[in-house]
Amino acid sequence: MLLANRVILVTGTARGIGAAIAEVCVREGALVYCADRDYTATRQVGERRWELPCDVARDEDLQRCIAAAPRLDGLVNNAGVNFLKPFLETTMEDYDRVLNIDLRAVFRLTQLAARAMPDGGSIVNISSVHSLAGVPGAAPYDAAKAGVIGLTKSLAVELAPMKIRVNAISPGLIETQIWRDLLATIDEPKPYLDYWYSNIPQARLIQPEEIAELTAFLLSPRASCITGANITADAGMTAQLVSREPQV
Repeated sequence: MLLANRVILVTGTARGIGAAIAEVCVREGALVYCADRDYTATRQVGERRWELPCDVARDEDLQRCIAAAPRLDGLVNNAGVNFLKPFLETTMEDYDRVLNIDLRAVFRLTQLAARAMPDGGSIVNISSVHSLAGVPGAAPYDAAKAGVIGLTKSLAVELAPMKIRVNAISPGLIETQIWRDLLATIDEPKPYLDYWYSNIPQARLIQPEEIAELTAFLLSPRASCITGANITADAGMTAQLVSREPQV
């Protein structure tokens, strides 16, 4: 197993990518501490999984998560919020909320986790293709995800002497509940899907489990020479200059 006897903390595990990461890490032999604001109490779930209530925007919650684990060999900064609003209508409260959750929390929890890794470890930050290219109406989100990449590279260099590796994954379009809820609001989803597929060389959505498998690899000793990387797991989206079939 890739992660036998390792202790991993994963944030944002109640659903989507985070839930898949937790499941794959458990399957690969890790003891996984799952942190999410939707959990109401600390409780053990299964033989190698604990759930911890945690709002990553609250420093005291982050400290409590670190204290709950006997030690740490890995951290996955996955928790985040999406955002969509025209730039000129975006308030500073909007900006602060997104940056606090999507970037500041990554900085702070990584800092706490690194101090709890005396024998080294691996940290994986879940960023986004928004770190490489932007879309209208997502300025705070794009800024935060680009910041995660800068932070990843800086910390990979600084923490290397402590034998801590730091990498990022930038997923593309993922089939999560958020995506399904979005499609449910569209009267005719097929043209919408066709447009998005024309912008993805593999012409498909990515499954959360695919991101989870990559995350487990980066957490494992098999990725021992990989640090400071940003891996685009996007079915080719950011490799394509223009859509093959422009939307009319």
